[in-house]
Amino acid sequence: MKGIVLAGGSGTRLYPITYAGNKHLMPLYNKPMIYYSLSILMLSKIKDILIITTPNDISQYKKLLGNGAHYGINIQYKEQSEPKGLADAFIIGEDFIGEDTVCLILGDNMLYGSGLTGFLIDAKEEISKNGGSIVFGQYVKDPERYGVIKFDEQGEIEEIIEKPKNAPSNYAVIGLYYYDNKVIDIAKTIKPSNRGELEITDVNNEYLKNKKLSVKLLPRGTAWFDAGTHDSFLEASNFISAVEKRMGLMVGCLEEIAYHNGWITDKELLNLAEPLMKTEYGKYLEKLVNEK
Repeated sequence: MKGIVLAGGSGTRLYPITYAGNKHLMPLYNKPMIYYSLSILMLSKIKDILIITTPNDISQYKKLLGNGAHYGINIQYKEQSEPKGLADAFIIGEDFIGEDTVCLILGDNMLYGSGLTGFLIDAKEEISKNGGSIVFGQYVKDPERYGVIKFDEQGEIEEIIEKPKNAPSNYAVIGLYYYDNKVIDIAKTIKPSNRGELEITDVNNEYLKNKKLSVKLLPRGTAWFDAGTHDSFLEASNFISAVEKRMGLMVGCLEEIAYHNGWITDKELLNLAEPLMKTEYGKYLEKLVNEK
């Protein structure tokens, strides 16, 4: 399976802090926002990753992440010249995906919770084995911001509605999606919405129409943040800070995930820690080896 992080857009909901930079490079507590979305792909044991961003920002991502080799992964980059919708990621990434399955995550999404790794790997394996698509639902207080799940009288999924004024439920589809290879052709056939964008909701409804969409509700206790507004940005940062200070464990630490996946060695982890030793981050990486 291939992985795509969509990290483009203009970040208008976070103005003025995004006037001069891409929001996915902004810090959530002690790491760039994109670390958290990348970590989800790495927890899914996905090693080939494409980052899609704007022409102005691509050099900054390359400076931050390089080709990913130091994490034991392969990172490539492509430009999205203008916001054309989430589904445009599959058209941009067609050559990268090839004949493989694919997982798309939005660069401003953060997930944390017990058992999350197994949940993600199960989704990946289910798509690889059976095809179709898997999306994830979460109960939210402000469903009008998201694609919302409409259930029929039997509790089955009837439709997903993009940013409805009158939401049919409080279950939002989060920005994490697993698809078989047919998603490329589906993305090419959908028409732009009234916003002029290729909506991921239209892709999901096409899978639903063909009885190939599975919606899994996130396990109770799983934290999900869409850090796209000032409030959610602050809430995500505060959550990460609280977890790390109380538990002594890092959230979204790419080096740690690579190390536990067996993608980098003790020596390679210590080499990554060395320039960071004036920070708690570097000391944490060193501690991982010492406590092995």
